[in-house]
Amino acid sequence: MIKALFFDIDGTLVSFNTHEIPSSTIEAMAAAKAKGIKIFIATGRPKAIINNLSSIQYRNLIDGYITMNGGYCFVGDEVIYKRVIPTEDVHTLARLSDEKNFPCIFVEEHKVTVCNTDERVNRIFHEFLHVDILPVKPTAEVINREIFQMTPFITAEEEKDILHLLPHCESGRWYPAFTDVVAKGISKQKGIDEIIRHFGIRLEDTMAFGDGGNDIPMLRHAAIGVAMGNANPEVQQAADYVTASVDEDGIRKAMEHFEII
Repeated sequence: MIKALFFDIDGTLVSFNTHEIPSSTIEAMAAAKAKGIKIFIATGRPKAIINNLSSIQYRNLIDGYITMNGGYCFVGDEVIYKRVIPTEDVHTLARLSDEKNFPCIFVEEHKVTVCNTDERVNRIFHEFLHVDILPVKPTAEVINREIFQMTPFITAEEEKDILHLLPHCESGRWYPAFTDVVAKGISKQKGIDEIIRHFGIRLEDTMAFGDGGNDIPMLRHAAIGVAMGNANPEVQQAADYVTASVDEDGIRKAMEHFEII
């Protein structure tokens, strides 16, 4: 019996086209919540830029959050798990950002900073993802702080080369222009484990929904992994079930298919 639902945000709960959560999704989540099912967010976003869930937050539908791709998990005001990136790897990526002049976002517990910014950062984060314009700092001002996630604007090919230089890290890409880098062993799969441990829920009673490459670990790990119809083929192949897109009521249709609601 499903007792916990885990939802990615961008492209899963929130449409990339409308930047809103479909009413069918909100209604389906409320129906699941009314049946006693726990609802969790599992996102690459840090808490500081989760700004697109107000339509479900005000209804008190969310029981907990996996953020920064599993690197920072919290329930209410209680942080139940967090893990920073080793300083050595932070210094390495900061140096590469300076040398190769690519933007890199550095995420602390409560702050998000971009270094070596260019027009892509504002175009994608501000215009497309509707995130407030990020403060710009030189890398020297962030490299000695506790960093939970780094987001370099590099290609998939560049990612392969750079990741070899970050031995304590791994990465997950959910948007073509950038990848999220976290400490090795951190993923949304790890976040699920921390959440269900906290709530005493069995893994076999979980279901996860996602659309991006960073969702693959949790789609494979949950008892049922559901890929959105707007997900790329690699993500769909990792799932147990492929539903319709976020704009075609995919969340509700999947929950009806599995008789969650």
